[in-house]
Amino acid sequence: MSKTRVGWVFVVLALISSACSSTSAVGAAPSASSSAAAPQKIISLSPTATEMLFAIGAGPQVVAVDSFSDYPAGAPTTKLSGFDPNVEAIATYGPDLVVIASDPGALVKGLGKLHVPVLVEPAAKTLNDSYDQLTELGQATGHPSEAAAVIASMKSSIARIVASAPEVGNLSVYHELDDTYYSATSDTFIGQIYGLFGATNIADEAKGSGSGYPQLSPEYIAQANPQLIVLADGTCCGQTPAKVMARPGWEHISAVRTGSVIVIDDSIASRWGPRVVELVQQIADGLKGAAA
Repeated sequence: MSKTRVGWVFVVLALISSACSSTSAVGAAPSASSSAAAPQKIISLSPTATEMLFAIGAGPQVVAVDSFSDYPAGAPTTKLSGFDPNVEAIATYGPDLVVIASDPGALVKGLGKLHVPVLVEPAAKTLNDSYDQLTELGQATGHPSEAAAVIASMKSSIARIVASAPEVGNLSVYHELDDTYYSATSDTFIGQIYGLFGATNIADEAKGSGSGYPQLSPEYIAQANPQLIVLADGTCCGQTPAKVMARPGWEHISAVRTGSVIVIDDSIASRWGPRVVELVQQIADGLKGAAA
């Protein structure tokens, strides 16, 4: 299994795990109101946190990021793992702050024994969660004003995109997380993005929808007859509009008949940082095409 495929499987499982937990951002990270008090050796074991840290100007303080933190290009990517972390390997960098999205293997406890502060920023369930995490990272790293500016820009851009989007009514959407038909309901972060436009999510009525990330069947999807199919598994799983249109029994699905099958960037769709603005734009474009 490729690194990309392994990474995406982990992302799906992590999102499902987060949806089943009520844990919010916690940790023993310091609140730094100035650069003088800010940590200078930050490790990020979360691709989303990495993007956030660089966006708010804390990039120069980041000494290492996990192997799946592929954005921005200048991030100091290492072999460190966010889902199978090694306390000893992390400690070799002498961090004064570690940011993680989950706590596998009691990482917080292990780093606590070494007196290393940890900030846990779990998968966001709403846009406000994303804004809150940016605020927390800004405070913890000495960049509160920069974080506030990023949040203001995100809010303004998203509002502009939504306001300029055409009316889609109750246009139905199937969002595909991977090629085994995992999807996301309206109760999830990605589902709420569709909700901004008033779209109807076919996963909401599926068996297992209470998890937020039900695994649908090809038959269920065909029966639901979505008017737009959004593939967030192009990179991880090699899915394309042509492959979807050739799936047995899908030739009568509205989205297939009208060619309303689009691919969105896997990494943007699986993260909740500043690039969510790009995700909102990609979804707006897809809905516009399907509604035409």
